This record gives sequence, C-alpha cells and structure tokens, in this order.
Amino acid sequence: MNGVVSMATTSQAYLQGKQVTESMALVAELCRHFYSLGWVSGTGGSITLKVHDESIPKPQQIIVMSPSGVQKERMVPEDMYVLSSTGSVLSTPTLKPYPQKPPKCTDCAPLFMKAYQMRNAGAVIHSHGMESCIVTMLNPNAKEFRITHMEMIKGIQGHGYHDDLVVPIVENTAHEGELTDSLAEAIKAYPKTTAVLVRNHGIYIWGDSWINAKTQAECYHYVFEAAIKLYQLGLDWSTPTHGPIQSVKKLHYGDSNVKTRATTGGNGADPPHRCVVLDIEGTTTPITFVTEVLFPYARDNVRKHLTATYDTQQTKDDIKLLRAQVESDLKEGVVGALPIAPDEAGKEEVIDSLVANVEAMIKADRKITSLKELQGHIWRTGFENNELKAIVFEDVPQALKRWTDSGIKVYIYSSGSREAQRLLFGNSIYGDLRKYLCGFFDTTVGNKRETRSYMEIAQSLGVDNPSEILFVTDVFQEAVAAKEAGLEVIISVRPGNAPLPETHEFKTVTSFSEI
Repeated sequence: MNGVVSMATTSQAYLQGKQVTESMALVAELCRHFYSLGWVSGTGGSITLKVHDESIPKPQQIIVMSPSGVQKERMVPEDMYVLSSTGSVLSTPTLKPYPQKPPKCTDCAPLFMKAYQMRNAGAVIHSHGMESCIVTMLNPNAKEFRITHMEMIKGIQGHGYHDDLVVPIVENTAHEGELTDSLAEAIKAYPKTTAVLVRNHGIYIWGDSWINAKTQAECYHYVFEAAIKLYQLGLDWSTPTHGPIQSVKKLHYGDSNVKTRATTGGNGADPPHRCVVLDIEGTTTPITFVTEVLFPYARDNVRKHLTATYDTQQTKDDIKLLRAQVESDLKEGVVGALPIAPDEAGKEEVIDSLVANVEAMIKADRKITSLKELQGHIWRTGFENNELKAIVFEDVPQALKRWTDSGIKVYIYSSGSREAQRLLFGNSIYGDLRKYLCGFFDTTVGNKRETRSYMEIAQSLGVDNPSEILFVTDVFQEAVAAKEAGLEVIISVRPGNAPLPETHEFKTVTSFSEI
C-alpha cells in the first residue's frame, strides 16, 4: 500500500496538480509575510509544509520547502523544492539569470525532517527573528528558556496560562546541517515541546498544520519579546509574580549557596531545589475537607449536575470517559460497577445508571481520571455559587509566597483533576493562591504511586537533575515512588493523616514553615 501511495505522489501529474501548486503558492506567501515580521530577512530562515491530501496518510504526504539563499520577500511558487515524505528531492526550481544564485535546497532540510519524522508535524518554521536570538543570550549558561503566567502561552499547544512554557536551547554550529543531532536530542528530551531554540541563531517551530505552526510561532515570538522587555525592566519573566530579577538571580545562575532546609529533629541542609511539587490531601489541605466536604458535595450533586448540563459538550465528554471506565470495570469484575444505559434508552435512564456508578466510585475513593474530571466540574459550580470555600493549612500561604519570592517554582500534583486543583487554590479561605503556582499535574501523567509518573514530571519541568525537585506528600507509597525517580522527598505529618511505617527513613515536617 505504501508503494502505491509513493508512486501516486511522485507522479508528474500529481506534482503539477492543484494541491501541490497551491501549497507552493502558500509557502511563497508565508515567506513574504514572515519577511515583514523580520523572521526571514537577509535570505535567512525558512518554512516547509506537507501537501495536505486526505487520501494519503500524513507520514506519506509529500513536502514543499522554501529554498536557500533566496530573497524571501520576492519568492514565487516556482522557487520551491518538492520532496518526498522521506526527504528525497522530487522537483527543483529552474535556474534564474544573474545575479540570482543557482537553486539550492535549504540547509535546514535535515532538521525539518526530524520534526516531520519524530513529531508527525504538518509544517515547520525556522525563524531568525531577533527575539528568538536575544532571548537565548539572557543567560548564556541556560539549557532552556522558561516563562509562566503570560496570556499568550495559551497559544502554545498543550499549555495554559498557569503552566510553565519550557523551550530547550541547543548550541549553534558553523553549518546549519550540523544542528540535526542536537535538535533531535532536544525533541526527544522534551516530549511536550513544539519548538527548539538555537543559541545566537533562531528557532525551529512545528505544528500539526501550517496554521497551527504559524499561530504558535507568533505566540513564541511574543513571549520572547515580553521576556526581553521584562529583563530590561529588571523583572523576572519565569516566576508567576514577575517580581524583581535580583531576588532570583542567584537561583537562575545556579548559585550553590541557595538551599532549601527541612527538619527531622536535626538541622541538615538539603541540596538546592529549583522546584517544589506539593500533594494536596494531608499536605496543603486537611483530609477532612476532602472527605467530609468535597466528596459529599460531589456525590449529592451528581444527578443535579448531569441533568442541568446533559446536552453540553463538556458533560458529553465526561459521560464518554465514564462509559469507557465502567466497561473496563465490568470486564475486570470491579465491585459496584453497573452497566450504563445506552443513549437511546433516554436521558433519565442514562443519568440513573451514571449516578449509581459514580456513587460507588466515590465510596471506594477511586483515583481515576473519569471520576476526577466529573467531580471537578461539579465542584466548579459549587465554588462559583459560593457554596464551597477551600481550606488550606494556615502555614501554606506564607510558604508559597516565601518560595516564590526566593525564585523557587511551586507545582501541584494531586489525584484530583487539574481543574479541581485550580478551583481549590483559586477559592481558598486565604484568597486566590494560584499566583504562587506555576503548574498543575494530575493522574493524566500517571498514578501517584508509580515511579514513572515522577520521571514524567521531572522531564516536564526540565531540571538538569530530578534531585532539584522537592516533593512533599503525606502518603508513604508516593514518597517511595518519587524517591526512586530521584526526587528529594519530605513527608507531611498533619492531623488526621494515616500513620507512617516506623522505619520509613524519610524527613518529616508538621508545618511548611519547617521547609
């Protein structure tokens, strides 16, 4: 089948067809636009995209690529190279008279191919925009660029306002093609990134389509420019408060004198921590608030919520997740699992069967995504109606502020959905605490008692060593899993928490003021 597709896309008729010629015209148009933005001046930079054809699987779609050494603002469709899905040249531009240079395929081609092959991209943009160059110079030792709490971050795939946007930085080389291996290593090391910065050079950005790549490129350049301007104002772009850069300068440059301390009855000093990851139940928040307030509220309002929102897309998605979970539970013989009525049985029967399953899940305190998503949406209504107010321990707000002011980034990792986490910290008895938080992790990264979950978090945070992350939890099994992933761990001992094994050997605190 692949052979048939290959023959079809490399035929002369196909290469001269509407889809290919329109794609060539689109690349020329985008190059002119990017020139006006300063991304591809001096013949630098480039763009490539796949010829979209619904009859051909994306990995086998052919590629249109702008050439090297051509004035981007004067390019026409006939200047484009056309490549096969594997990178072999299928069509070359015609030679133009002096002073035009002979046509040459861009040196970026091997790097573009890595994005196509490793990320199944639909388009890749290589920009020489000044912002993308200068931002790599702000800290000559940095291996990555980080920014948070900036509206335009939302335009980057997989990111929200409160998240840390992390872009790896690779060192420049004399010849562009020599960057191929380091770019591939960065793509592999940062599975969530959609861009790689090249120090003193520019940036490679990819997306599912040319629209997605272009949108993200605009957002990347915006946040880079914002970081540069904040730097000029003496403000730190990588912390939620964007406070004075002097307060975190030593941390940014790896000062070994900056340390985080915890007590176990002694006063030993821990290694420097760049990030703190916090559990919620029994750590920032009393277990009783969750078990005696949040869970009962969700249980008591399941039917009301489903009835009122049954026809919304969000609830349809929640029901789809619950159906999949219940089907799995029935196969495995999970106690309390009951078949969910089909849609054709009617709204009331479907809701009745959903309520029965959700009540059983809540009673069993199951840490599953489908339940947590629904609970989060129910709790949102409760918080919006002022029927709920989140309780956190009194030492939590001061600690969050102290860590943030010291340049330490704080994250939450809980079995509750990310939306539920934002609701809790955004509606606490001490006000909105989200300004101190850089991001939220839930069970979509993995079970909290599995080591690979913490490895995924460490990779997402982009630290050089997992030991730069301090994880605080009340659950012994979570502490063990995080320690095996290389994180530093402290166990929170709060009223109502489960007892710990006598020989656990972890540091413990009864208040965040001890950290």
